[in-house]
Amino acid sequence: MMNKLLFGRFIPGNSVIHHLDPRNKLLLSFYYIGIIFLANNWLTYLVLFLFTILAVRLSNIKMSFFIRGVRPLIWLILFTVLLQVFFTRGGTTYWSWGPIVLSQFGIVNGVYIFMRFVLIIFMSTLLTLTTPPLSLADAIEAILKPLRIVHFPVYEVALMLSIALRFVPTLMDETEKIMNAQRARGVDFGEGNIFQQMRAVVPLLIPLFVSSFNRAEDLATAMEARGYQGGEGRSKYRILTWRAADNWAVIAFVLLTGILIWLRA
Repeated sequence: MMNKLLFGRFIPGNSVIHHLDPRNKLLLSFYYIGIIFLANNWLTYLVLFLFTILAVRLSNIKMSFFIRGVRPLIWLILFTVLLQVFFTRGGTTYWSWGPIVLSQFGIVNGVYIFMRFVLIIFMSTLLTLTTPPLSLADAIEAILKPLRIVHFPVYEVALMLSIALRFVPTLMDETEKIMNAQRARGVDFGEGNIFQQMRAVVPLLIPLFVSSFNRAEDLATAMEARGYQGGEGRSKYRILTWRAADNWAVIAFVLLTGILIWLRA
């Protein structure tokens, strides 16, 4: 059963988004996070939502996957929104008590913060769901390649990221199995105060650490058996190719930036 955490997971597909160059998707995802801050009114956020929903539709992945990507962070989002709502002054004041105030600007800023979080999570989820972890690691290595001039360990960093991305879902599945085994023995992870819940989590840590070390040892043995010597002189099995669709994706983001600048109040 698929774990609720979608980070590091890849859903195979034959969509336009799947076939984009991983380097392009990675850079455009970071660029998208930057241009979100150009939005400062309802119309600009509407344009961003329409653009994001169009990208999701082009990926041929169900919207439910993206909503599941928001759920693990919903409490952090709500906490940040509440800080904006009750500690931002400006416009009409509806209620106040000491430093806490409920104002028109606070409510608007809270809604904007919520929409920013959702947009960023949707685009990040789109990146991970449509890009294989190893291709994403290759893209990071290609982008960081100029840093080799200053002797930055580009290949080693890319290798660590690829291993982390590959094993995060595996470890989450392992955690789910251990939790189910503990539930079968009568452990309830959702009951009691915070200290009782923390105490219930402790029995998960030892088997999870043992499983992680065993997997790391097996991986090291497999790499050694295959004669792994580092990144020097190694050829690439997966060749990153820039296609015409990547040019159209860049053009779409440039047009989006122009529209946001034009619609800014």
